[in-house]
Amino acid sequence: MKKCIQHAITLALCAVGIAALAQTPPTAGQAKRFPQITLEQIAPEGQALAKEIIQISSVGLGGPYNIMFRSPVYADRMKKLLDYLRFNTSLPTRLNEFAILIQGYEWKSQVEWYAHYPLALKAGLPQSVADDLKQGIRPRNMAADEEVVYELCMTLMKSHEVSDALFNKAKKVLSDQQIVDLVAVSGTYVTVAMLLAIGQEMPPEGKPLPFPPH
Repeated sequence: MKKCIQHAITLALCAVGIAALAQTPPTAGQAKRFPQITLEQIAPEGQALAKEIIQISSVGLGGPYNIMFRSPVYADRMKKLLDYLRFNTSLPTRLNEFAILIQGYEWKSQVEWYAHYPLALKAGLPQSVADDLKQGIRPRNMAADEEVVYELCMTLMKSHEVSDALFNKAKKVLSDQQIVDLVAVSGTYVTVAMLLAIGQEMPPEGKPLPFPPH
């Protein structure tokens, strides 16, 4: 009984913290910081890239792409990086999406979580692991490789360094390339979260916010 009460209190405190830090939508009636770009507004040299993005993105040219296209060369380079990190990385998709969710949670990024939560579950990440993460508690019942991904990502975010013990633990389940790709996808999705934050980008209209602000 005592453990149940403590767990309930922990969840309540986490919920308060999540709400306080959640990326908030624009005030009602406020114009978007970066008006939604359309295919017609994109220069001819960017049309092929834009059409590619529309085909693969759950938010089309919205979300981070709406911000990225303000810097066309950057958008092109970033798209190539994202293609590698999402579709050609050495990490199993389950772990890759888990790493993205960790950054989405850390930044309370509405769009990042909205877009990648279903992808993580589809890739085989247990829903209980994702849901625990969203509640702000260390996920229970993680597989050994999921535990390593969680500990590496959280340690780098919080401590900005990795101990020998944790590095050696990671080496038991991940190759050198996988460790590098894990760090790369984590850092890239911090950038994505920052772009979303500066533009106050939100999920499509009518979709609930993963991290409701209060």
